[in-house]
Order: sequence, then C-alpha cells, then structure tokens
Amino acid sequence: MSGAGSTERTFLRMALGHPAFVIGFVLSAVFVALALISFVWTPFDPTRLSIATKLQTPSLHHWFGTDHFGRDMFSMIMVGARVSIAVAFIAVGIGMIVGVPLGLYAAARRGSFIDEIIMRGNDLVFAFPSLLLAIMITAVFGPGAVNAIIAIGIFNVPVFARLSRGAALSLWTRDFILAARVAGKGAARISAEHILPNIANLLIVQGTIQFSLAILAEAALAYVGLGAQPPLPSWGRMLADAQTLISLAPHMALFPGFAIIITVLGLNLMGDGLRDLFDPKLRRER
Repeated sequence: MSGAGSTERTFLRMALGHPAFVIGFVLSAVFVALALISFVWTPFDPTRLSIATKLQTPSLHHWFGTDHFGRDMFSMIMVGARVSIAVAFIAVGIGMIVGVPLGLYAAARRGSFIDEIIMRGNDLVFAFPSLLLAIMITAVFGPGAVNAIIAIGIFNVPVFARLSRGAALSLWTRDFILAARVAGKGAARISAEHILPNIANLLIVQGTIQFSLAILAEAALAYVGLGAQPPLPSWGRMLADAQTLISLAPHMALFPGFAIIITVLGLNLMGDGLRDLFDPKLRRER
C-alpha cells in the first residue's frame, strides 16, 4: 500500500511539473466546469429570444454580447460546452468499448482469417470520414445529436482497434504472457488480465486525443446542420449563424471559435503531457 501511495505521489509531482499537462488540464477543466455549471445556472436563458437586444457587443450585462436573435452568447457557450463534451465523451466511449475488444481479439488470433476480417473491416470504416458517415445516417434517420454521436463513435472504433491490436501484438511474445499460457489461461483471460492493463496508458493518451478530435467533428457536423438541433445551442451552429454577420457582429464568430480552439488545444496539450508522463524515454528526450 505504501509503495502504491509513493508511486501516486511521484506521478502527481511529475504531472504538476509538466507545463504542457498543467496548461492543458486547466484549460480543459475550465470548459468542463462551465458545462457542469450550465446544468444549474446560466446568466440568461440561452433559448430566450429578445429582438430588442440583438447584436449587442460584449458588456458587463452581456459578457460575450448577444446574437442576431438577442440570445446571450455566454450562456450559449456554456450550454454548447455541455453538448460538445457530452457528444465527444459518448462517441469516444463507443470507440473504446467496441474497438479495444476487437483489437485485443484480433491480436490473440493474429494471422488468422478472423484477424484479417477485423482489420479489413477497420480499413473500410476508415474510408468513410465521420462527416460522410453522418450524412449517410442523417439521410436515413434525420439530423440530431444522437446521429452525430453514432457517426463519430463508428469512426473511433477502428482507431482504438488498430492501437490495441498493435500494442497487444508486441506483448504476446513476452515472457510473462508465455508463463500465463503455460499456467493454462486462455486468450480471453490473458487479454483481460495481462494485456489490457499493460496497454491502458496508451489507450488513455489516445482517448484524450480522440476526445479533442470528436469535439472538432461535432462542431463541423453542427456547422453543416447535422449535429444538435435548435433550440439546443451548439458551438458549430453558432459559427454557422455568424458567417453572414461577421462584419456586423464579429463577436458572434469570435467567442464560439475561441471556445473550440481553446478546448481542443487544452485536450491536445493534456494528451501530449500524459504521453510524456507515461513514457519516461520521451520525457528525457525533451
């Protein structure tokens, strides 16, 4: 127990001493906090229209100004953070829950017909970007946040399948895996008890990176009208609404654009920091 506690303290000390991780964590935490607070409080109702106050510039009353319908931009950014984070979290979760077992199974059956089918299936999914998948799904079921989640989640499956398979293959020839096989453990048990814990660090780092990419994908889908639908605010749709008013009300594009940039930057910095923290060789090279 004391050894585990010492290890945790050492990791925490290294994390606090890593500038990229600290900056990324703080930026990400700010938007997560805004999303959580939006469940119980926003300065104004983000769906309330007020034509009398439309296109107001940032002020003490409306911190980020108002849009062309008089809605408070800061309140919309807060609720938009909730939408983006929820879509990205669920989509990346789908990718991990489906992709990791597929990759581990393919690694356990390496060189077999099943391995070939799984990997060629991953190649097929990679041929359809999340935006194109969303268009196909929307054509059948209609636009919405759920369909955006499905499209982004499907696109994440081969990412985690490839990563987990590649990492697992390098472990199957290790001595401790051979010892587990001699002890009579099956492939599924070895994958769950020995392979998965040893590749968890890679999955966490990749999950952070995919999370930022999922936020970008959600914003792109909302921008073209395939994401969350009105009256639910969305960063991508806020940018779409601002494109015809950019010269008249630039704040309508600046604030949702900055929200996307800062959130994605924070997640990428945090992912880069985690990669360094989990791989001492990379940290020494820097």
